[in-house]
Amino acid sequence: MDDKKMRMVQCSKHGRELPGLEKPPFPGVAGEQIFKNVSAQAWFEWWDGMQIKVLNEYRLNMGNAKDYQILFDEMMRFLKLPEVKVV
Repeated sequence: MDDKKMRMVQCSKHGRELPGLEKPPFPGVAGEQIFKNVSAQAWFEWWDGMQIKVLNEYRLNMGNAKDYQILFDEMMRFLKLPEVKVV
């Protein structure tokens, strides 16, 4: 087991204190919001499961700025964070 103390966050998705991410998942305001307010568990629920479902359901093209914003908005809703414009 690692000797480092786990960083805990009050998770916006699960509504309780859980271990947080080791670092922001990406740069910028939204990355910092996720780092400060989302547990590692909730982030991986998005990253490993829900993200691909949203991409497939909406048939999003990540080369299209409008589609990228849709995915980003869905991510913020899933994580129960305020929306941030990225495009």
